[in-house]
Amino acid sequence: MKWALALAVLPLFAGDGPRLFYSKSFPGSSPAYVEIAVEHNGEASYKEAPDDNQPLKFQLPESEITILFGLADKLGHFGHPLEAPVKVAFMGMKTFRFENGSEKKEVKFNYSEDADAQLLLDGFERIAETEQHLINLERAAKYDKLGVDRALLLIQSAFDHKRLVAPQQLLPMLDRIAKNETYMHMDRERAAGLGDAIRASK
Repeated sequence: MKWALALAVLPLFAGDGPRLFYSKSFPGSSPAYVEIAVEHNGEASYKEAPDDNQPLKFQLPESEITILFGLADKLGHFGHPLEAPVKVAFMGMKTFRFENGSEKKEVKFNYSEDADAQLLLDGFERIAETEQHLINLERAAKYDKLGVDRALLLIQSAFDHKRLVAPQQLLPMLDRIAKNETYMHMDRERAAGLGDAIRASK
């Protein structure tokens, strides 16, 4: 009975521990807002609106978690300013936040010259790009079958340039397209090839 109770309770605490939060607000861009939350156990979520109560949820590999939290450690958990003292064009207001129990620190910036901040920003941006590719592919597959080819080409380019994070989350959609004869043969072959490449990269 004690073991059963312990197993029942574990999921409730799966997200306990350090958490990283990233958001970018850039009115006029598409999307105009992104938000990513990452738990230390790899659980992550992606939103394109602050009040979105149905975020995309996915699992990040341990290698990515080590990099993200390692950079947050180097940045002192965002306890000091990151804004560069130079005039640059507005590129969206970014927020980094670290939470761990009662500890909560955050910093906002438009542009930073800090190398670690730039690396952390790129890590979050790659996550955002991956989720946007997934959203675009799902949308095209459902509403615009002629647009599937372009969505797949963009994913192929992102994969080739190592811009996809946890690409395994794309596999269910790629497999569905590859096996569905209502899509063009070229698209089915491209989806199957991408699926094979992602599986091989694992």
